Amino acid sequence: MSLISSEVDFNAQGKHSGYIRLAHSVSRSAYGWLPVPVVSIKRGKGPKIVVMAGNHGDEYEGQVIVQTLINTLEADDIEGQLILLPMANFPAAQAGMRTSPLDQVNMNRTFPGDPQGSTTQVMAHFIETVVLLGADYFIDIHSGGQSLEYLPLAMANIEGDDAHQQRLKGMLDSLALTYTMLFGDDDQSWFSAAGAYRQGACAVTVELGGGGRVNSKYRAMFQSALLRFFSAVKLYSNPVEEMTQATQYVESRRGQQVFSYVNGLFEPLVSLGDSVEEGQLLAYIHHPETPLSKATEIFSSCAGSVICQRAMAPTQRGDCLFELVSPYDGQFL
Repeated sequence: MSLISSEVDFNAQGKHSGYIRLAHSVSRSAYGWLPVPVVSIKRGKGPKIVVMAGNHGDEYEGQVIVQTLINTLEADDIEGQLILLPMANFPAAQAGMRTSPLDQVNMNRTFPGDPQGSTTQVMAHFIETVVLLGADYFIDIHSGGQSLEYLPLAMANIEGDDAHQQRLKGMLDSLALTYTMLFGDDDQSWFSAAGAYRQGACAVTVELGGGGRVNSKYRAMFQSALLRFFSAVKLYSNPVEEMTQATQYVESRRGQQVFSYVNGLFEPLVSLGDSVEEGQLLAYIHHPETPLSKATEIFSSCAGSVICQRAMAPTQRGDCLFELVSPYDGQFL
């Protein structure tokens, strides 16, 4: 008997809402199950698109965006299929944690999952082998969670033949986020996007906002971007907002992540979007527990633009403080 099943028939026409039910037996509920919300909207023939949020439970912009799509789109609005997962890692999202409190597993590091594994592994396997089966496009919406904050960023692995790359580039250009980070042949086989690629889909991971809140500006901006993408691939035919800017293709090179080597209170001296030079002073880390100590100075080891920075003042050795990006200098169509 399967540990997991869906109340929603993904082959059925129309708009259907329910739960992916993952068996979960505990003292308070011997025959219980975890309710992972899912909606399928299907009409006629057209592309199949899966949009997911809540992969990490403390990332909220995506959960709100997907819920808004659920509330505003009906079957008559589309031609094809749209599957929406607002809280893919339900235990983590319910608890507001990056990883599941049930097995401490990071869902985005466990694909393709394991049908006989822990709760998160079983869910990852179901998403990859059932939800993503036959998908043409996949978008996994992330943010910086509690500890980081991102400018709007799309990320994609550009492996694949020319036809796949052409579809992927069209997807990225129509989303038109501020930045698009491209990867080459890096081994990222455990990410959700890799699972989608294994199923033949063009896959994009999105980062926007964070800091343990919902950035209303980014939320509204990306909802418009999604509808623009749906329109570009003929899933959605209603009027959409026109693109106001082209995306900037970038990459993150070795040394462009800046980490703390001390404990203390983080004070950034640069902001998201700033351009920095090699050797530039980026931040102080203060040590109020040692009254006569001087702040530790954090310098950049290379040049780049600030795409991400720490959202919290308390900092420990090993924490990421900034991520920088540089213009992409590889070949992508």
